[in-house]
Amino acid sequence: MTALDRDAIYEKISGYIQEQFLGESGVSELEPDTPLLEWGVLTSMNTSLLLTYIRKELGVTVPPTHITGKHFKTLTTITDMVHELSLQPA
Repeated sequence: MTALDRDAIYEKISGYIQEQFLGESGVSELEPDTPLLEWGVLTSMNTSLLLTYIRKELGVTVPPTHITGKHFKTLTTITDMVHELSLQPA
């Protein structure tokens, strides 16, 4: 797996969340520090869909130990986690 550019990861994840989940949550705009879990943007089902997107589109598998509120709190924390995982050898 090749390391992914952090900005590209952010843009892809941000775009996906905006397209797929914002209509359901009542949140109209995403910022890097928008509390996704707290505001209901990421529900358990949406998190599952996001994990599938990250695996298929970005080629990064998120291990179960990383599926925590700490890692999915904001766009910044998700981006940092995916970027860090993309740097690890397969």
